[in-house]
Amino acid sequence: MKTVAIIGAGPAGLTAAYELTKRNYKVEIFEAQDQVGGMCRTITLWGCLADLGPHRFFSSDRQINELWLEVAGNDYRMVNRQTRIFYKNRFFYYPLKPVNALKNLGLWEAFRCMFSYCVQKVLPVRLKGDFESWVVRRFGRRLFSIFFKNYSEKLWGIKCSELDADFATQRIKKLSLFEAIKSSITGNSGRHKTLVDQFAYPTGGTGMIYERMGDYVQRNGGLIFLNTKVKRVLVENNTARGIELENGTVRLYDAVVSTMPLTSLAANLENVPGEVRQNLRMLTFRNTVLVYLLIDGKDLFEDQWLYIHSPGLSVGRITNFRNWLPELYNNSDKTILALELWCNSDDPMWHSPDEKLIEIAKSDLAETGLARSMPVIDAAVYRIPKCYPVYAKGYFSALLPVQQFFSGISNLYPIGRYGSFKYNNQDHSILMGMLAARKIDGDESIDLWGINTDYENYQESASITETGLKTAADTGMLV
Repeated sequence: MKTVAIIGAGPAGLTAAYELTKRNYKVEIFEAQDQVGGMCRTITLWGCLADLGPHRFFSSDRQINELWLEVAGNDYRMVNRQTRIFYKNRFFYYPLKPVNALKNLGLWEAFRCMFSYCVQKVLPVRLKGDFESWVVRRFGRRLFSIFFKNYSEKLWGIKCSELDADFATQRIKKLSLFEAIKSSITGNSGRHKTLVDQFAYPTGGTGMIYERMGDYVQRNGGLIFLNTKVKRVLVENNTARGIELENGTVRLYDAVVSTMPLTSLAANLENVPGEVRQNLRMLTFRNTVLVYLLIDGKDLFEDQWLYIHSPGLSVGRITNFRNWLPELYNNSDKTILALELWCNSDDPMWHSPDEKLIEIAKSDLAETGLARSMPVIDAAVYRIPKCYPVYAKGYFSALLPVQQFFSGISNLYPIGRYGSFKYNNQDHSILMGMLAARKIDGDESIDLWGINTDYENYQESASITETGLKTAADTGMLV
């Protein structure tokens, strides 16, 4: 029986472990946290369930959906997504809906936005490979300034002119102002992933899927080591031989799947070329601080989460867990909000005491007026390091030699958002885990680096519904 080490128990790592276990591999998983799920783990707060921020699952790839349903069984519900932009104390639908935008912006501001958009149709800005020029060309400079600039710079910590256009092409894709207006009129929002208005959600929180995967692995002979950090991967003659834990323990394996940050994986490897180390210094991650506030009341706002575009506030996104499923909050008449703050590892905010972070969150919430007069009766802080790979302009030129270096190490498989330095959603990471298992099992044609966040379906298109998987053949129409 071949043995495989999995570094990290997030969606990619656990999917790989789950699929390898089904293929009769002996799997051992090493997770630095005290529970599985990675960024998608579900935590218990004040007798309720909450995720680490908002996590929706949606895919039109049949193989991904089949696996998700295999694990979830009937323990999921379909959630009607409502997520809006909160700007100048008003709620804007995203994508923009003409009547709503006109009412909130006012006639003069709406005219300025449309004029700016028309200017781009006649005299488009030159595309310079950055996020700013890409969005300005699609939406006009005025809408860019209102709905993209402040939020993006808050999230990434760099100017939009320094953010690579890859972020726009992967996350916004083909969407433009014209397409957004057209979709709002026709109601055909399914053609862009950014416009998906319904998603599947587990009754036990997002982490339920990965907890069940972990349980399956352990029931079938695999092992999960929590609170166990991996120091380095052991490489000999360009082949991964095993791992060394932080306590010095050495364990040997036939293959190693790594979901640790790509930069951390390389840091302790021997014989890394100087050019690769130099490029690795150009690949950085952004951290998240999650401040959970327990509000003494309910019916604060209707959205699952809000994008906070106000430039004067530190918070960038607010999740309202009461608006997901009743199973999360049981019989509680309280509301849990998660306020997200983003920072770098060398920012003072990352090292601030919990009390200060809670005060920042309370102050920002009060400024928005979203909680009205309902008091905050408790709070908790979670820090998530290196959760966003920063797509700084030109990042891929630095990433490519790193990919080529790791491709030269056999039996080592870096995957996941951290491991591949790609801004994955859950479905992307699940796919990476599935394909890593197939590659280890002998399918050498698979290129794990080729799994991008804008990938097209690998199989027949299908979507999860309340009654299970539906394909184009089932509905007589395109899904």
